[in-house]
Amino acid sequence: MTATATDDKQKLPGSVLYVCNLNSVRSPMAEALTKSLYGKHIFIDSAGLEPKERDPFVVSVMAEAGIDMTEDRPLDIEAIDIGAFDLVICLTPEACKRVTELARGQAVDIEFWPTLDPFAAGESGTREQRLEAYRRLRDELKAMIERRFAGAAKLPG
Repeated sequence: MTATATDDKQKLPGSVLYVCNLNSVRSPMAEALTKSLYGKHIFIDSAGLEPKERDPFVVSVMAEAGIDMTEDRPLDIEAIDIGAFDLVICLTPEACKRVTELARGQAVDIEFWPTLDPFAAGESGTREQRLEAYRRLRDELKAMIERRFAGAAKLPG
């Protein structure tokens, strides 16, 4: 089943996997944000269709939010057991298509959260304009995560 991030106050899953194309920007950012908010209650990971090294702008804007991603390494979706996750959140249409294929016949919920590609948004701008595009993505993802897992705010610790 595919849903959107606007479905508020859903049951808190035991495990969440974020997937994007490269596991370089969107999915690791979502993983790190979710861990910072709900890491004591949910197992969280991320992967990409064709993993690339972390984008240095991601590391910078996440550090601004107090999250260290310097040791974080990209993972390939092919190395992940999709069926081991309760929820897979796809951040690109390509990721959603591939995850749906990999999850066929498995009991896993799949959601698609359309998200900004900060590289494309700030590609021709100055360094500060590019950083601002990454900050917008960070803040957008944080809001989506908080909306989706709103029920977790009542959990202890």
